[in-house]
Amino acid sequence: MAKIDNQKDVYLFLHGKMNLREKAMNALISKGFTNEKVIMAIPTKVGNVGDYMAMLWMPPNPDHIKIQQITKVDQVEPEGVIGLWKGVSKDDIDTVQL
Repeated sequence: MAKIDNQKDVYLFLHGKMNLREKAMNALISKGFTNEKVIMAIPTKVGNVGDYMAMLWMPPNPDHIKIQQITKVDQVEPEGVIGLWKGVSKDDIDTVQL
């Protein structure tokens, strides 16, 4: 497991599972993230290099959260529900059970 820098933002992807938001938040807090640093991911705004992505995984019935660190952000034309996140490169660094 990589050491998590809790000063960085983490963008949470619920993949439409809004009923799991509180459970996901509790899981991320158990990993050292704070409420203030967890941002609901939207297609029109991406994070910066070094920030984190947290995705409920694996859709459609997630049982854990995949935590990834953003390694590169390219400017792209937004595409569908992915939006600007299409241009984000990331590395898997950890998982946490829901």
